[in-house]
Amino acid sequence: MSSSEHNYQAVGASETTRFKEYRMEEGNKIRLYLTAVLVNVASVAVGTAIGWTSPVSPKLNDEELTDTPLSNVPDAQELSWIGALVPLGALIAPFVAGPLADKIGRKWTLLSSTVFFAIGSILFLTAGSVGQLYAARLIQGFGVGFVMTAQPMYIGEIATDDTRDTLGSFMQLFIVTGILYVYAIGPFVSYYALQYACLAIQAAFAVGFFFMPESPYYYIGKGKKKEATEALKFLRGKSGEGVQDELTDIQVSVEESMRNTASPLDLVRSKGNLKALIASAGLILFQQLSGINVVLFYTQDIFKDTGSDLKPEIATIIIGIVQVAASGLTPIVVKKLGKRIMLLVSAAAMCLSMGLMGLYFYLKENDPETAKSISWLPIAALVIYIILYCLGFGPLPWAVLGEMFPSNVKSYASSLVASTCWIMGFLITLFYSTLVVAIGSAWSFWLFTICCAVAIPFTFINVFETKGMSLQQIQDKLNGK
Repeated sequence: MSSSEHNYQAVGASETTRFKEYRMEEGNKIRLYLTAVLVNVASVAVGTAIGWTSPVSPKLNDEELTDTPLSNVPDAQELSWIGALVPLGALIAPFVAGPLADKIGRKWTLLSSTVFFAIGSILFLTAGSVGQLYAARLIQGFGVGFVMTAQPMYIGEIATDDTRDTLGSFMQLFIVTGILYVYAIGPFVSYYALQYACLAIQAAFAVGFFFMPESPYYYIGKGKKKEATEALKFLRGKSGEGVQDELTDIQVSVEESMRNTASPLDLVRSKGNLKALIASAGLILFQQLSGINVVLFYTQDIFKDTGSDLKPEIATIIIGIVQVAASGLTPIVVKKLGKRIMLLVSAAAMCLSMGLMGLYFYLKENDPETAKSISWLPIAALVIYIILYCLGFGPLPWAVLGEMFPSNVKSYASSLVASTCWIMGFLITLFYSTLVVAIGSAWSFWLFTICCAVAIPFTFINVFETKGMSLQQIQDKLNGK
């Protein structure tokens, strides 16, 4: 063998070794988790909007008008609209946010949500009428809708196969952190100080997430392979060569979905898309029909109605702490048990909790002495409800949404499912007070009990376990491949 041949083979062997090393490159997921945390600061802002009504309603209801921007106390119908307008704004926004996420990217759609949150905060600070509070809550709802539409898409596309369940459950953790934030601050600071505290969260998201990368799936869809490579290098902590296999998989997945130009009707024309839509929209529907918005929007009022010895604002903070603690456990539990099992357990536990709440209010009306002897029951029932909601039906429907659809229909699906969420949220929040007057608190909670019971067979039939599966494997299973 000549010297030159020997050198050539040595070089070839060296290149092969380096190629294998690149393929085996472990990388570092710290920046992936950092990105997931920073994008979810927007979820904290969503939580502040959802929880805002609970500490603010007592201030607006104060007959002495000591801490309110209004010159008179709103009536019951006006307070219902103040609570319901965030869901109304959030159900309209996805039809703009979904297409916008395809046009300008997931990142910039998420960042644009801060404009709505900021305008809402400014309107709150300058409010002098109920009408201006209406406008602020509606605009705040647009921000919520933008986040809830684009964030699951973004997380689903930046996550690795083994982190998707964990990162997908972050949204619930950060939403309830935002709720606890306003629960803990709101009762003890002025109306105006609370608005500044919420504005600070929105500013923190805009500054922190600005420096994070766009989704590599979006870049590939726009033909920007270089930018997609840089995004993957950042998110995976690997070299350019080390991300080539994943980049190729993304290209294949995106190109396959883009070969067929999609329209909203493709959500029901394709067997796989229809199955995904039924599962995703159904889970979101039952999430709202479990009564969660009533619990979050009117926590202080619920505890006041029970006549419990515990101050309503303190009970509310306890519920907020339980939410955060349970949501913190969600990534660990879901990683071990999987989404399907946790959704089934969650539905069963919420069914039991709402049933106990209904029982307490029934006894309060028909047997006050017995009800007084078990005044601890509403708090215990709501604690159980919140824990299992946060471990299952809170975060997991959004995680399912983020992974079930191919790229060409993902924005349509996100828009439709997010709107389903907020249509139900709007109707339940607006008419809850009317429902209580019509049929009483007991039967109101028992209706939620029935809905939670129906969620159990629905989940068992329509949801399959996706733990450890790639996005392409999920599509293959949905389409019977």
